[in-house]
Amino acid sequence: MSVEMTARQAMLVLNALPNIGPVTLNRLLQELGGDPRLVFAAPRRQLEAVKGVGPLIADTIAAWAGHFDLGREEERMAKSGTDFLLTSDAAYPKLLKEIHDPPIGLYRRGRYDFALPNIGIVGSRRTTLYGQSVARRFGTELARLGFCVVSGLARGIDTAAHEGALAAGGRTAGVLGTGIDSIYPPENLDLYRRIEAEGAILSEFPFGRRADRQSFAMRNRIVAGMCEAIIVVESDVDGGAMITARFAGEQGRLIFAVPGRIDQNTSAGCHQLIRDGATLLTSLDDLLSELNYLDGLRPLAIPEKSSEVATGAGGLTPEEQQILDCFRGGAILVPDAITALTGATSASLSATLMMLELKRRIVKRADGAFEAR
Repeated sequence: MSVEMTARQAMLVLNALPNIGPVTLNRLLQELGGDPRLVFAAPRRQLEAVKGVGPLIADTIAAWAGHFDLGREEERMAKSGTDFLLTSDAAYPKLLKEIHDPPIGLYRRGRYDFALPNIGIVGSRRTTLYGQSVARRFGTELARLGFCVVSGLARGIDTAAHEGALAAGGRTAGVLGTGIDSIYPPENLDLYRRIEAEGAILSEFPFGRRADRQSFAMRNRIVAGMCEAIIVVESDVDGGAMITARFAGEQGRLIFAVPGRIDQNTSAGCHQLIRDGATLLTSLDDLLSELNYLDGLRPLAIPEKSSEVATGAGGLTPEEQQILDCFRGGAILVPDAITALTGATSASLSATLMMLELKRRIVKRADGAFEAR
C-alpha cells in the first residue's frame, strides 16, 4: 500500500476485498487504531491476531492489488457522479452506525444527506394491486410528513413506495443488493434516475458486483439499520421482506405490518409478523403514535408544489376538482365510470384519486368503488 494512499482510498480497497465481512473489517479497524492504511502496513502476525482474521484474509490483504483495481474504480465513480461515504461523514445515515455490522462505507449517487428520519417500506415482488396501492399511499403520506422513504428498488412494493414518495415531491432512497452501476430490474432505470435526482441510491458493493442471495440479505440489513421503523406491506412467509423485518427486530427498530386477505400467500408473512408482535398498521396514525415524536422532533412537512400546479380555494387542483365534482349527489363510482365522465387516462386518474384520498375528500370502498366523504 502506497504511503500516498488516502484513508478514503484505503477504505475503498478494504470494502471491495473478497472473504472479509463487515464485522471483521470493523474489528480490524478498531484493533489498528481506525486508520485503514495501517491495515495494509501491519505485519502478517499482527493481522492474524485479530479475531476473525486467518491466513486467507491476511493473504487477501497482502495481495489486494490482485483483487481490486483502485484506479478503475475511482474512474467509474468520477464518470457516474458517485461518492463513497465513510462512517465519519455527516451524510452517512446516523442510525446505521449503531448496528452490529455497519458497512465501513457506502457508495452514493444523488446528493441527499439523510438529515431527515428514515422509514422503510418493503414487501413482495409478486404483489397485488391492493399492496401496490397501500405502499404508494404510505410512501406519499410519509414523504409529505417530511420522512425519507427507504426501500430496495425492486419490483412490486419497493417500486410503489418509491413512486409514492416521488409523487409527493419528497425524499426517497434506494438501497441496492448489487454494485451501484447495476440497475435491477432493468425496467426501473427511469425510477433509478428519478431517485438519484431527488434522493439517493446506496450500495455497499463495488462496481460490477452481481446480485446473489448473500448480497440481498446484506442489503436488507442496511435498509433496516438506517430506518426508525420498517413497514412490511405484503410478503409471504419466506419473502425477503421477512429477512428485513428480522434484522429490524435484532437492531431494535419498530416493525409494522399491513394486514391483507387470509387466502393470499402475499399476506401470510404480514399476518405472521402481527402474531409475533409487530404492530398492525392501517394508517400512518398508528406509526406516528408508536414513534411518539414530539412536535419539535417531528420532521417538517414538505411544502405543497404551488409553483407547479395551481390550486383552488378548496386546496384542490383543477383535475382533482373535476374528479370530485363527479361525486355530487352522493354518487358511488368505479374508476371506469369516472374515466367515462371525465376522459382522464387510467394513470392520471389513479394518481388523482390517491391525492383526493390523502386530502380526505373521497374514500375507497371495500368493493373498489369510491364515494365522497
